[in-house]
Amino acid sequence: MAAGWIEQITGSFEDKKRWRRYKARKEDFPASYRTAIDGLERYLMYSGAVVKGDVFMQMLEDLADLIERAAVDGSPLRTIIGDDPVAFADTFIQNYADGQWINRERKRLVDAIDKAVADEA
Repeated sequence: MAAGWIEQITGSFEDKKRWRRYKARKEDFPASYRTAIDGLERYLMYSGAVVKGDVFMQMLEDLADLIERAAVDGSPLRTIIGDDPVAFADTFIQNYADGQWINRERKRLVDAIDKAVADEA
């Protein structure tokens, strides 16, 4: 019972555990792959606008899977990320649109315009 109200204030305990596992997992990556995922993670945190913790953690875990597989296979980072890291990150985050705050705002805008049009008639 206490965990419920505490999690409302601090966030999900499970997401915090997932975050720690993700950070520990990254430490096992070769240095260049770790540098790449750190850069992508930073970009996704600041520009991705994902506000749902579980969606954000799934996104990071999927990114770790991708980078880890590339490291195991010995695939060059440019083969995975391409020549434009920003385009890669922006395309990657589109798969996690459910957790983005902008979707709520888009729905509000559409609803407001629909209401205005209905009021006109």
